[in-house]
Amino acid sequence: MNDKNILENIFVVSLNISVEKGTVKTPQETVTVNERGIVGDAHSGAWHRQVSMLALEDIEKFSLLDADNKKFQPGEFAENITTSGIDFKKVSILDRFKLGGVELELTQIGKMCHGDGCAIFVEVGKCVMPKSGVFTRVIKGGSIKKGDAIEYLPRPLKIKIITLSDRASTGEYKDKSGPRIKELLEEYFEGKRWHTQFDYSLLPDDASKLKEELQKSVDEKTDIIFTTGGTGIGPRDITPDIVEKFADKLIPGIMDQARLKYFEKIPSAILSRSLFAVKDQTLIFSLPGSVKAVEDYMGEITKILEHSILMLHGLGH
Repeated sequence: MNDKNILENIFVVSLNISVEKGTVKTPQETVTVNERGIVGDAHSGAWHRQVSMLALEDIEKFSLLDADNKKFQPGEFAENITTSGIDFKKVSILDRFKLGGVELELTQIGKMCHGDGCAIFVEVGKCVMPKSGVFTRVIKGGSIKKGDAIEYLPRPLKIKIITLSDRASTGEYKDKSGPRIKELLEEYFEGKRWHTQFDYSLLPDDASKLKEELQKSVDEKTDIIFTTGGTGIGPRDITPDIVEKFADKLIPGIMDQARLKYFEKIPSAILSRSLFAVKDQTLIFSLPGSVKAVEDYMGEITKILEHSILMLHGLGH
């Protein structure tokens, strides 16, 4: 998707607040939003679920499924903002919404139902929020009024793949490990709620070029960088040395796990200096250069990849 996607006819149907959690919210003509959420609402606070949103279309579908033909109204599912014109089944974590002078960032899709602690569940034995509701945190406060247009800004998950190889960079042979990382990531993200955007670079084993490419990627707000090649102990293997000096934090556990796991099958795996690091809000994974090693390491990395993204944005626990 594009960085910015303004859809027509998206607007606020209803603004709703309550003084207690797990109860029906009362519609308001206008609300004030500060850094904690909607002023006067029970869900306001220093956490990631400050403002909830639900589409009127999903409320109407839910009403049609009710055995007693009850027509549910905005606010009855305890959502703060009832919308029209947007399909929340297609949004992603970290997408943003502008409403009036307010900007919200999507932090959670769906939720666990409170069961007996939810007024709607007590009344009808089911609720639409766990599957169709979304939750946001405040990026910019202000005021919202009923009928305000909503600007939806999808946020791409930027992924940069950098292959380091003297011979591949001169065309002596075709890079296979970089494209293989992309294939594995595409498989991993298939069906997940992210808007992935890939970029690729092929460099020689050159410290200054790698440093320059890393800095450029971070400046461009890249979310994840994968490097492949240059993690051994040869005279031209400089990748981990550069990444370690460049990074703010090193996270050794996942790479230690991969090295030890494959040591029994391939003893030379223990010689790899692969690493996982963080720079600003960018994850950096430096992998060996062989396709087999890439496949092995990616099998471990994907177990913690989404959680790492969320943690870096203050959403993981």
